[in-house]
Amino acid sequence: MTNPVIEAIKNRRSCRSFEPKPIPRDIINTIIEAGNRAPSQGRLEKGKKDPLFQPWRFVVVEDPEFKQKLVKTTLPIWKKSTEQTKEMLPEWYEKAMRLYEVMDEPKDMVYYSAPVILFVIGPADYAVSCALACQNIMIAASSLGLGSCYVGFGSLVKGDADIVQTLELTDDERIYGPIVLGYPKDIPEAHAMLSKKDEPKIKWI
Repeated sequence: MTNPVIEAIKNRRSCRSFEPKPIPRDIINTIIEAGNRAPSQGRLEKGKKDPLFQPWRFVVVEDPEFKQKLVKTTLPIWKKSTEQTKEMLPEWYEKAMRLYEVMDEPKDMVYYSAPVILFVIGPADYAVSCALACQNIMIAASSLGLGSCYVGFGSLVKGDADIVQTLELTDDERIYGPIVLGYPKDIPEAHAMLSKKDEPKIKWI
């Protein structure tokens, strides 16, 4: 049994290699709208429940200069963390290094030189709601022929005051993702980081 939604979910992969071409704004807006339609927990305001509360907001990064600032801030963190996996997770480390070796200059192992970096930002106590928005975004991107990847290292930017100011981050906000988006570049080495999904564990009662 299948339909276009199921196919988009099945075909979604974490993409780490992108064509250097921009994504039209109407496609980006469509993807963001899909994220904005995600379910969310309501909030109490003046003693009343607001079931339509949407805790997230979105920042779309396309500017090359700002992207380089993001890379400069996060790449050293990635390098240090990856080096620590050399002994504990040698297979994962080898895959990461293979991808790093074939990557074009300037090497970007955090945002993968994606045309778009999409920050999903929201309060720390709405993590589940914001994660649902991220999932909608990645499925929508897959359905439109785009690759995406949820890059946790990309959220580690609060140490740079200029980035914090540009993203307008407040103390009570958290970055979910961010999610990189672009047209996939099909090179075999880029698939080295893919993980095979196991069959679901199900108990029927």
